[in-house]
Amino acid sequence: MVQAAAKAISADSHICEPADCYTRFIDARFKADAPYVIRDPQRGDMFVVRDRPPLAMAFISNAGRDPRDHGVRFLTYPEFHQGGWIPAARLEDQDRDGVAAEMLYPSLGMSISHHPDRDYRHACLWAYNRWLQEFCAYAPDRLHGIGAVALRSVSEGIEEFRRLKEMGMKGVMMPVNPELEGDYHDPMWDPLWRAAVELGLPISFHALTGRNDYAARGPELNWWNFAMRSVQDLIGTFIFGGVFQRHPQLKFIAAECDAGWIPHFMYRMDHVFERHRYSKKAVSLERPPSEYFRDNVYVSFQDDWSVFKVVDLVNHERLLWANDYPHGDATWPNSQKLLAEQAAGLAPAVKERILRANVQEVYRLN
Repeated sequence: MVQAAAKAISADSHICEPADCYTRFIDARFKADAPYVIRDPQRGDMFVVRDRPPLAMAFISNAGRDPRDHGVRFLTYPEFHQGGWIPAARLEDQDRDGVAAEMLYPSLGMSISHHPDRDYRHACLWAYNRWLQEFCAYAPDRLHGIGAVALRSVSEGIEEFRRLKEMGMKGVMMPVNPELEGDYHDPMWDPLWRAAVELGLPISFHALTGRNDYAARGPELNWWNFAMRSVQDLIGTFIFGGVFQRHPQLKFIAAECDAGWIPHFMYRMDHVFERHRYSKKAVSLERPPSEYFRDNVYVSFQDDWSVFKVVDLVNHERLLWANDYPHGDATWPNSQKLLAEQAAGLAPAVKERILRANVQEVYRLN
């Protein structure tokens, strides 16, 4: 049995939204359009979101299942991992995986976060936030919510940040692509970054929440490799755009993006800055781009053995391990076995940082 003091904390786990998540909590004006569940005879229980193809929720709740069954077996909510939405069952699943606590992101809400209708998106995400607050209240020391925002304006975003803080959320999941005129490096967003720092809320950008994340070319499997690219592009936008220079205390979370790529990414940014900042329009940075990455960017990963091989080339105090429960990419329920193999060569203090202390520090967990 893993001792409680030594248990890892997952920096990126997920909710499997229950059938009544949106119908129960959504603003009355959108009640008729609230996402709802249907049962398809071939694909099982599916969530229907306005103007989107139905999403088979079996895809969301595949942790620990044979990959050959993913997207093939007919699955309904009684067959899903009950810990996806029932807090008591969630704690049992944490114990089974040797995990002390989890930072919780949505599942269906990831797709909704780039829905083209801003008002509908806002209503759905706030329905989810209300549901999540209730879920986390069951065990506030083990269930930590990452609230979701729609960002219809900068000023409203600041109020949303404050509201999420009051609700007990530990961080904010933001859409990878802002729907306003200026991209995130535009100074128009600076008041929001100041608010995030003042409130102590890290800002999270999760893979597969960008509006173009499903547009990879070639064979269908290629999009799995493509999935993290939008967040990598966003890291460059923040660094080359001078956001971290203007807001050195801002904490940026790149969620579920693997991490073995970081050394080359930092090298490439420095190379580009040294060679091309004179011929291209560029912000005058006071430090090499890689240093902003090392200080401001946290990256979560799960089954990525490669990062443990390059840990000396990165800032290990910005690495966040995760189990991704209950998704099909999850290490659950075998996280401890995988970590024993993959992190075997790490110094104990470094291992403690990556598996526990970093997430405690960045999210100010007690």
